[in-house]
Amino acid sequence: MDAALHLQEFALSLGFDVAGWTTADVPRSAVDEYASWLRASRHAGMEYLERQLPRRADLSSTLPNAAGVLALGISHAFEDVTAPPGGVRLGNVARYAWTPDYHEQLQPLLSALEAEAARLGITARGTVDHAPVMERLLAGRAFLGWRGKSGMLVSTSLGAFTTLAVLLTDLPTPSVDEAHPDRCGRCARCVLACPTAAIGSDRAIDARRCVSYLTIEHRGPIPHALREGVGSWLFGCDGCLEVCPWSRKAGPLAQTLRPDPNLAHPDLTPFFTLTSRQFDKLYAGTAFSRPRRKGMARNACVVIGNTRAEQGRPLLDLAVRDPAWEVREAAAWALARFEAWRELALLEHDEHEIVRRTARHRAASF
Repeated sequence: MDAALHLQEFALSLGFDVAGWTTADVPRSAVDEYASWLRASRHAGMEYLERQLPRRADLSSTLPNAAGVLALGISHAFEDVTAPPGGVRLGNVARYAWTPDYHEQLQPLLSALEAEAARLGITARGTVDHAPVMERLLAGRAFLGWRGKSGMLVSTSLGAFTTLAVLLTDLPTPSVDEAHPDRCGRCARCVLACPTAAIGSDRAIDARRCVSYLTIEHRGPIPHALREGVGSWLFGCDGCLEVCPWSRKAGPLAQTLRPDPNLAHPDLTPFFTLTSRQFDKLYAGTAFSRPRRKGMARNACVVIGNTRAEQGRPLLDLAVRDPAWEVREAAAWALARFEAWRELALLEHDEHEIVRRTARHRAASF
């Protein structure tokens, strides 16, 4: 068995669901498209993406003499998880965050691959979001799937709920002339499902409008015009992934990663009652550490305001006194939504009462 096939099968034995080889060169067209996306400011506040462009265009900047890339995919298409009892459990969390930080879970697998490559005399470096690498491009060229209209990688076997990683190596591989064929056809369910119209016709996402960006990476208040679009998404968004026919056909098939019910359905209360240090300790090793306490509290206020769930209303009384101004602002917005909803409910009640009284009066006059 040659070294490339051995490493591919070894990766599958470790728990990756799919693995395939491609070359380490990055097509000029892909670099130009990415640069155009940056010039249009569709990366929002993620300025580090601009700094990383030269390295994304040249994988040898991450691994000298990079020649072959083993693209890897692992499913996070979990079964639905029942919420634990107690607490204020409102809102939805993107499925990849249902499990402890996937970076930390996949790194040991990548380290094992690096060690196996070294045993074969191959220099390798595994990465999952740690290095500036165009994982979706490489995965498509390795025939793991294609870039769907959502901009995400879609697979006929795994659907769209796939976490990607790569193993850069100095192992030469045959040149790649084509990528996985597009299986989207005329379907545009993902585009239509996006609540904030963040998906462009070029299969690229405008992060400035993306709910995942707004609830995870964005700092400060979420723009008012987009808050209703956030809906009940507390962290991230799976809207475009859930409606994909390939995801529905694949069904729940995550085997290596395991969801935690307290991450899938978190209690919102700690976001308002813990200090930032206590929050960091409680959620260390989870995706919630990315937006930090004030980001999660801000998101929770928006969810409570959008859903107007009574069980979340008392948390807004805590939020208006929060040390973070963006949390106080979001709480004031949510409270206004509650009051407007109650006024509408009272108005509708009054209208119904007028109709009932009129009907009784007419009946009595006969």
